[in-house]
Amino acid sequence: MAFLTLFPVLVAILGSFKTNAELTTGATVLPETWHFSNYVEAWKTANFSRYTWNSLFISVTTTAGTLLVASMAAYGVERLRFTGRSLFIFIQAATMFISVGPLVLHPQFRLMIALHLQASLWGVVILLVSAHAATYFILFSFVRAIPRELDEAAKIDGSTMPGTYWRIILPLLGPGLGVSALFTFRAAWNEYIMPLVFTMSQPNLQPLTVGLSNLRYGASAAAQTHYMLAGACLSILPMLVAYVFANKSFMQMTAGSLKG
Repeated sequence: MAFLTLFPVLVAILGSFKTNAELTTGATVLPETWHFSNYVEAWKTANFSRYTWNSLFISVTTTAGTLLVASMAAYGVERLRFTGRSLFIFIQAATMFISVGPLVLHPQFRLMIALHLQASLWGVVILLVSAHAATYFILFSFVRAIPRELDEAAKIDGSTMPGTYWRIILPLLGPGLGVSALFTFRAAWNEYIMPLVFTMSQPNLQPLTVGLSNLRYGASAAAQTHYMLAGACLSILPMLVAYVFANKSFMQMTAGSLKG
């Protein structure tokens, strides 16, 4: 299974060093000549610096917003008993199993027009943050594992509920926040349809997933598959960096699940 998963990635990496003719014929696995210049051309042609910044802005702000909103919701719902609590949890769960996909793009776009955010990446960020159900349930289980005695001790010391959340609960959610950040960052980084719709009239706001399509054809309408593969390999690098930073939290969560 690992081989089947990694084989397409290996093919893409090797193909990024080939010429377009080599890719078209598919005669060799390894490049006859390693063309490192493909990466330089892909970076220049696709305006990678701008698209990379846009992708980082969307991914980082979406991750930060999702972690903040989902952690506050998880803490509030787990600790408080209020009317509609069960309905709230049911609705959160329902959003994970009902996939409406492109059907909601039009009303979402109309909503952002009403908020005057249709020409801004903030519109994309807000909509991505709103889809936080998976993160909410991950953090909800972590909050449930934190003893309530800590809240009671903090209350005795004069701490308010927001203060308890910020000073006690949030630091204890480290492993859960790390794993949630990894999943959220990956989803935001790979998002394609929503940024495409919101940036059709604003090419300078396009992220990498959308901007890579500019490498598809050259000036003479000839296919540039080798440049697209080079660009795709470049777009993988930030995800690898994010995994390196979140790997420790991911391993801690996995190890914690085995404690009895």
